[in-house]
Amino acid sequence: MKIIIHGKPFAETAKPYIQDLFEELSARKINVLITPDFDKTLRYSGVAFENHQILEDHRALEGAKLVVSLGGDGTLLETIAMVGPKQIPVIGVNVGRLGFLATVAPERIRDMIKALESGNYRIETRTILEAEANQKDIFNGVNFALNDIAITKTETSSMITVHSYLNGQFLNSYWADGLIVSTPTGSTGYSLSCGGPVLVPNSKNLIVTPVSPHNLNVRPLVVEDSAVLTLEVNSRSNNFLLSLDSRSGIVDVSTRLTVRKANFVARLIKMQDENFFDTLRSKLNWGLDMRN
Repeated sequence: MKIIIHGKPFAETAKPYIQDLFEELSARKINVLITPDFDKTLRYSGVAFENHQILEDHRALEGAKLVVSLGGDGTLLETIAMVGPKQIPVIGVNVGRLGFLATVAPERIRDMIKALESGNYRIETRTILEAEANQKDIFNGVNFALNDIAITKTETSSMITVHSYLNGQFLNSYWADGLIVSTPTGSTGYSLSCGGPVLVPNSKNLIVTPVSPHNLNVRPLVVEDSAVLTLEVNSRSNNFLLSLDSRSGIVDVSTRLTVRKANFVARLIKMQDENFFDTLRSKLNWGLDMRN
């Protein structure tokens, strides 16, 4: 079995668990490829590991059974960006902070490896969003997002106006700090903090959520995931910030964006005893009530 491991710098308290992971993989003679930056992180941290290769080229992803993400949710989003249309299953081990997407607790690493070897897990497919621009490639070849695609202002003094069209028909002009287009997976992220609803992961919908709108009548909108959104921006600074999950850059207002569901999905590995609503309760205190 060939697996890829990607991660970020981790706390000293996580070191024993990560050491345990590599010892288990070595004992089971599993072929491991490590992303270059994480290889440097491991060497700096003093984690001992052997019988591995460096993932020098993304073509080496071919033939991998799965990718392990060691970190928090941001690391998992990076991993999804690395995998892209190859749709290799990804499992997240939470050695970061919240761990809403990276749901495997570090103390369960041994259980995780046993489950992966025996096939005692399930794979959830998650919607991916993609964005197209009317100008040259402004995404560096990675024009998709698992959580959300967001347009926000680049300065603190004035809002922007986002003119939006749904399937070619005028939807609204949002006078706001920005606009978020979110998948069901991303409904518990940025969109939620701006008042958007929570969607269960397999919902066939997208959410259009304004960021601090300057109008009491504007609320988040749920649309079908077959919808195509076209977005144009007016800004006094003549630019805006475009974010695709954890990747972002400043874009000129002459850029017209088209956002739609991608023709590929993310495949997230979940342990059999994991449950979305359990995660919602334990991580976000959903339904917390002293009477319960």
